[in-house]
Amino acid sequence: MQTTNNLLIDELLVIIEDTNSAVKKFKELSLTQLNYKKSPESWSILECIEHLNLYGDFYLPEIQKQILKAEKVSIASTVKSGLLGNYFANLMKVKNGEVKKMQSPKDKNPLNSQLSFTTIDRFLKQQQLLASLLTQSKTINLTKTKSAISLSNLVKLRLGDTFRFLVYHIDRHIQQAERVLK
Repeated sequence: MQTTNNLLIDELLVIIEDTNSAVKKFKELSLTQLNYKKSPESWSILECIEHLNLYGDFYLPEIQKQILKAEKVSIASTVKSGLLGNYFANLMKVKNGEVKKMQSPKDKNPLNSQLSFTTIDRFLKQQQLLASLLTQSKTINLTKTKSAISLSNLVKLRLGDTFRFLVYHIDRHIQQAERVLK
């Protein structure tokens, strides 16, 4: 994948806006509806959102740290995906309503957690930070700037790929939460 900083960031901001709208509608539901599960091993709406909060706890501080360290650029730069980063981002992306089912790491699996409306508030607060970080990153090189991933600090992805992975992952699980509602 190759594009410009501004095009990528604008695309990701639109996805965030859409997911935030969906999550704000969840606040109108009862706690019983938010904790409803189709089966004991499936996730409720709040578990889907808490899963995203757990990822946000890792990625948002990591991205913020890398943006602060990054060299500023005066013109819009080209964003090029790395092989591994593009693979991970595309793995998360929902294509034509199709989702590749995956196993969540244990430390990111909220199954059977006691969750409340604060889970949604926390998510929306994280989304504000993510939108701010995306906007700030318009002035840095998203190809040269790298960030660690949650699976291993030894592997680093280009920041553009990290943003794509994170936003596509959010979109994926908000769509999952919407399916629980149906």
